[in-house]
Amino acid sequence: MPKLKTNRAAAKRFRRTAKGYKHRRTGRNHLNMKKSNRRKRALRGFSDVAHQDVAKVDQLLPYGEL
Repeated sequence: MPKLKTNRAAAKRFRRTAKGYKHRRTGRNHLNMKKSNRRKRALRGFSDVAHQDVAKVDQLLPYGEL
Protein backbone atom coordinates (compact mmCIF):
# COMPACT_ATOMS: atom_id res chain seq x y z
CA MET A 1 0.00 0.00 0.00
CA PRO A 2 1.55 3.34 -0.99
CA LYS A 3 1.78 6.28 1.34
CA LEU A 4 -1.14 8.68 1.29
CA LYS A 5 -0.56 12.28 0.26
CA THR A 6 -1.52 15.06 2.62
CA ASN A 7 -3.62 17.82 1.11
CA ARG A 8 -1.27 20.77 1.59
CA ALA A 9 -4.04 23.39 1.40
CA ALA A 10 -5.88 21.69 4.26
CA ALA A 11 -2.65 21.31 6.24
CA LYS A 12 -2.24 25.10 6.20
CA ARG A 13 -5.82 25.70 7.35
CA PHE A 14 -6.48 23.10 10.04
CA ARG A 15 -4.67 22.07 13.21
CA ARG A 16 -5.34 18.85 15.10
CA THR A 17 -6.63 19.00 18.67
CA ALA A 18 -7.45 16.24 21.14
CA LYS A 19 -11.11 16.23 20.10
CA GLY A 20 -10.83 17.02 16.37
CA TYR A 21 -9.57 20.06 14.48
CA LYS A 22 -9.54 23.82 14.83
CA HIS A 23 -9.52 26.50 12.15
CA ARG A 24 -9.20 30.26 11.91
CA ARG A 25 -12.49 32.12 11.92
CA THR A 26 -13.61 33.69 8.66
CA GLY A 27 -14.66 37.25 7.98
CA ARG A 28 -11.70 39.34 9.16
CA ASN A 29 -9.80 39.98 5.93
CA HIS A 30 -11.58 42.90 4.30
CA LEU A 31 -14.61 45.19 4.54
CA ASN A 32 -13.87 45.66 8.23
CA MET A 33 -14.93 49.31 8.52
CA LYS A 34 -18.60 48.42 8.52
CA LYS A 35 -18.21 45.62 11.05
CA SER A 36 -18.62 46.53 14.69
CA ASN A 37 -15.75 46.20 17.11
CA ARG A 38 -17.77 43.64 19.02
CA ARG A 39 -18.18 41.55 15.87
CA LYS A 40 -14.49 41.78 14.94
CA ARG A 41 -13.47 40.87 18.48
CA ALA A 42 -15.70 37.79 18.34
CA LEU A 43 -13.97 36.70 15.11
CA ARG A 44 -10.53 36.53 16.72
CA GLY A 45 -8.76 33.28 17.35
CA PHE A 46 -9.74 29.77 16.39
CA SER A 47 -12.89 27.69 16.50
CA ASP A 48 -13.54 23.97 16.30
CA VAL A 49 -14.43 22.25 13.06
CA ALA A 50 -18.02 20.99 13.18
CA HIS A 51 -18.20 17.34 14.17
CA GLN A 52 -19.99 16.58 10.87
CA ASP A 53 -16.88 17.74 8.96
CA VAL A 54 -14.19 16.01 11.02
CA ALA A 55 -14.32 12.86 8.86
CA LYS A 56 -13.74 14.94 5.71
CA VAL A 57 -10.75 16.70 7.25
CA ASP A 58 -9.40 13.33 8.41
CA GLN A 59 -9.30 12.21 4.76
CA LEU A 60 -7.41 15.36 3.74
CA LEU A 61 -4.93 14.99 6.61
CA PRO A 62 -4.30 11.25 6.86
CA TYR A 63 -1.37 11.65 9.26
CA GLY A 64 -2.89 14.39 11.43
CA GLU A 65 -0.63 17.24 10.30
CA LEU A 66 0.45 19.66 13.00
